[in-house]
Amino acid sequence: MNSRIKVCNCNRTMPVDGAALGAALDAGTLPVATQLCRREVGGYLDSLDGSEKIVVGCTQEQPLFAELAEQKGTVAPLRFVNLRESGGWGQEGAQATPKMAALLAMARLPDPEPVPEVEYHSEGRVLITGPAARVLPWARRLQGQLEVSVLLTDTGGAVLAGGQDWPTFAGSDVVVKGWLGRFDVTWRQANPIDLDLCTRCNACVKACPEGAIGLDYQVNLDACSAHGDCVKACGAVGAIDFNRADTARSGQFDLVFDLHEQPLLTLHQPPQGYFAPGASDVKAAEQAMQLATLTGTFGKPKFFQYKDSICAHGRNKKIGCNACVEVCSAAAVSHDGDKIRVNPNLCVGCGACTTVCPTGALSYAYPRVADQGARIRTLLATYAKAGGKRPALLLHSQEEGAALVEALGRAAGAGQLRGVPARVLPLPLHHVASVGIDVWLAAVAYGAANVLILATGAEAPQYVTALTQQVEIARTILASLGYGAGHVQLLQAGDAAALDVALRRIEAGQVPAVPATFAIGGGKGGDKRTTLDFAIDHLARHAPTPQREIALPAGSPFGAVSVKTDACTLCMACVGACPSSALADNPNAPQLRFTESNCVQCGLCAKTCPENAIELTPRLLLAPDAKQPRVLNEAKPYHCIRCEKPFGTLQMVENMVAKLSSHGAFAANLDRLRMCSDCRVVDMMQPAKEVSIFEVKR
Repeated sequence: MNSRIKVCNCNRTMPVDGAALGAALDAGTLPVATQLCRREVGGYLDSLDGSEKIVVGCTQEQPLFAELAEQKGTVAPLRFVNLRESGGWGQEGAQATPKMAALLAMARLPDPEPVPEVEYHSEGRVLITGPAARVLPWARRLQGQLEVSVLLTDTGGAVLAGGQDWPTFAGSDVVVKGWLGRFDVTWRQANPIDLDLCTRCNACVKACPEGAIGLDYQVNLDACSAHGDCVKACGAVGAIDFNRADTARSGQFDLVFDLHEQPLLTLHQPPQGYFAPGASDVKAAEQAMQLATLTGTFGKPKFFQYKDSICAHGRNKKIGCNACVEVCSAAAVSHDGDKIRVNPNLCVGCGACTTVCPTGALSYAYPRVADQGARIRTLLATYAKAGGKRPALLLHSQEEGAALVEALGRAAGAGQLRGVPARVLPLPLHHVASVGIDVWLAAVAYGAANVLILATGAEAPQYVTALTQQVEIARTILASLGYGAGHVQLLQAGDAAALDVALRRIEAGQVPAVPATFAIGGGKGGDKRTTLDFAIDHLARHAPTPQREIALPAGSPFGAVSVKTDACTLCMACVGACPSSALADNPNAPQLRFTESNCVQCGLCAKTCPENAIELTPRLLLAPDAKQPRVLNEAKPYHCIRCEKPFGTLQMVENMVAKLSSHGAFAANLDRLRMCSDCRVVDMMQPAKEVSIFEVKR
C-alpha cells in the first residue's frame, strides 16, 4: 500500500524504532524525527506533495499539521495517530513498537465507503422556555443572533419589558417533540391574558379593583372576582379573554432552549437542537454558544441499516424481540406493527440497537461492520508481525474514552501513572455500544487475548446493562470451550487512575492455536449471524476443551425449541411466525421441523402457539446436527372420509370435531368436519333426501 508515514520521538521522550516499524509495515526503515512539528517541519512539508495518503504519528500538533497542509493546498488525505499517549509514554514504552506498528497500519487502511446523510435545516427560530427569571435574560442575550420566542411557565412577579422584542407566551404542561429544524411544542394556556397579544399598556392593571394583575401581565386567579373590568379596559386589543383560559396552544421551532431546573425531556440522548442545562449557569452559557451556531443546513451520517425481512420484532400482531426499542436512549426506535421504525433524525449513532439485535436486521453503518472487521484484523495481524504477544483490544468511544486514554498517557509521561500497557491496542469507536458479541468473538478468533470495553460513565444506563448481558454470553461460551473467562471484559472507569488500575488487573486469555482468516461482515449489510457462525465454529474447532452443548444465560440469541407433543396439533402457526426459518413444515408429511442454528430465541413461536405447547431453552449446540433440521413433532395424516385425500392430522381433526360439535353450523353435520375442503363444499351443495308421498305413513 502506498502511503507516507511520518513518526517522531517527541523530543526524545519516547523510544521509536524506525527500522522495526518499517519492517512491520513493509515500508523500509522509517526516518524518526525528534521535533517534527518544529525544527524538522520541513520534512513534513516535503511529504505534502502528491495525492497519496499521509499518516502522521502525532495528535498533539494535529491542528498545526492540518493548517500547514491547507496552506500548501495539498490534496493528499491526512491521518493522525496517537503513538505517544497510547503507549509510548507508558512504563512499557520500550516494548510498544508492535503496538505503534499496528496503529499506523490501521491508519493506512482505505477510508470507509460513504453512507447516506441525514439532513437538518434550521433558520434559527429558537424557543426559550422556563421561569421568567431565567428565560428573559437569555432572550435578551440571544435576540441579536437568533429569532427568539419565549414560553414562560412561571412569571413569578417578573416585570415584562414594554417593547415586543419577541413573541411571548405563557402556559404549563409543555410537551416537546421533534429534532433540529422541526420541533413541535404544545402547551396549555391557563391564564386569560395572552402575552403575545398584550401591548403592555397597563390599562388592565389600572382597571383591576383587586390588584390581581401585576407587571407580569398575568391574572392572579385566586384574587380575581371576574367582574370583567380588565376585559373592558383592554378593548379591541383582545389580549384578555376569560373563556380562553385552559386552551391548547402549539408552535413549531428549529431549536429549544429549556431552562427548567428539571428538563422537559429526560432522555439520556436528547434530540439534536434541544438544550437543557438545568440549574447550571455555566452549562447554560456553553449551550447558548452552541445554539448561536445552529443556523443553516447540517448533515450527519445515517448510522444504521435495517433489513425488515429478518426482523424478529413481531408477527401477526404478536411482539417477540423488543430489545432495540427498549435499549435506545434517544427514543429513535419505535414499534411499527410487526416491524420497527428507526427515526434517522433522532438516532445519535450509539449502535446499541445493532448490538442487541439477535438476527442482524439492524446493522451499524458508520463505519460498516466489514470496515470495523478490517481494522481489527489489520491491528492484530500487524501487531503479531511486529513480534507482539497476547494482544488486548481496548474498545473506547472516540470522545470521552479517547480523552480518558489520553489523560492516562499524559499522567504516565509525567511519571504519575504507569500508562497504557504495551500489549493493549486502543481502538476508537463512535460509541462502545456499537459493536457486540459477533465482533468480540471474531476478534478472539483472530488472536486477541482480551477484548476490553471501556465505559466512562457517560453511557446511558441501559447501554451498560446491555453490554453486561452480552459480555456474560461471550464469557460463558469462551470459558466453556476452555479459553478462560477473562477474554471479554467491561471496564468501568471514570478517570485516568481508575483506568490505570483496571488495565493492570487484566490477565491474558488463551487464544486459538491458529488465527482465523474469515472476514467480519462480508456483505454490505453486515450479516451478524454469519459472522457469529464463523467465529464460534473456529473457536470450537480449536477449543482446549471441546464441547457439544453449552448452556447459556437467558436472553442469548442461540437456543433450542421444545414442543409438548401431546398438546401440539401441528397447526403450523409457529412456522408462519418464525422470522428466521428455524421452524418449518414438511410439504410431504405432517411434521414440524427445527433447525437450531437458525433460532434467535425471539419467542414469537411460543407466543403464537394456540396450544401453549412451545418452550425455549437458551443454549449453544456445537454438534453438526445444529445445522440440520430435526423433527419436533409428527403425526399420521388424516384422510377425508369421502375421497380419502389427506388433509390434516388425526389430533387436529379430533380437536376440531370436539370444539365445533355444539356449533349450529355443524351440530347436525359433524361428518363434514371429517371431510377435506372440496368434499365439504360438495356435501353442502347436495340437496337433502326428499321424502316421497308414498313413504308417508297412514
